[in-house]
Amino acid sequence: MQKLALLFTKDGLQYQISKNKTVLEEHSFFADEESPEEAISVKLKEILAQKNISEITTFSAINHFTVMPQGFSEHDLGYDLIAFNAPVDREHEELMLSVNKKLGIQFYYTFPKKYYGQIKEKNIPTKFNFSGEKFLSTLNIRNQKEIHINLYHHQCEFFAFDQKKLVLYNNLDVNSEVDFLYFIMFTLSKIGFGINETHFFVYGETTENETFITELRKFVKHLKIVFDNIPKRNFVMNG
Repeated sequence: MQKLALLFTKDGLQYQISKNKTVLEEHSFFADEESPEEAISVKLKEILAQKNISEITTFSAINHFTVMPQGFSEHDLGYDLIAFNAPVDREHEELMLSVNKKLGIQFYYTFPKKYYGQIKEKNIPTKFNFSGEKFLSTLNIRNQKEIHINLYHHQCEFFAFDQKKLVLYNNLDVNSEVDFLYFIMFTLSKIGFGINETHFFVYGETTENETFITELRKFVKHLKIVFDNIPKRNFVMNG
């Protein structure tokens, strides 16, 4: 039987169908002016209609989230905590929880109820996760000041570490090199990371965002592209 992996970003849906670790199909779909957000729901319905799917894994990179220490149990405050970072629509957003035991943190995030309902009504074993937790679980962290950047289509998320201690996580929309550079440089200044001592590691849609990386290289001393999202390989959903 086949496994379906879904990745939701702020303006798109990417999916992958695999069988016995072999990727059978992988596609990306993005909403634009001619393809409104409703089109994502239509596309999701089309994907879920495929036969022979025995398991679904869903990742959300939509930037409605907050980070808390593992063990925080006042779940009813989840919406309010997220609201400090992004507008929350309780009527249309499902509150979700994703835990990273390795670093002792948990993410509260919201996921559109419409998509959640479409997936759950298939009555197929399903796992939900936040992209930040999935990304964090794949990182090899060293004893230095580090920024790990995961690039998506018009979006990025990143972690900052100092001597293996998590300093910051964020997820934002990036539509230009200026947005991207300003955000990175502003972050460095706020957390006290020197630009020449900080090691940058970049993952994800590095080819699509090549100009972002080129501009970043002009300012930073240590930068390594860990991998690019080559079709059917190294996708955030793998592993």
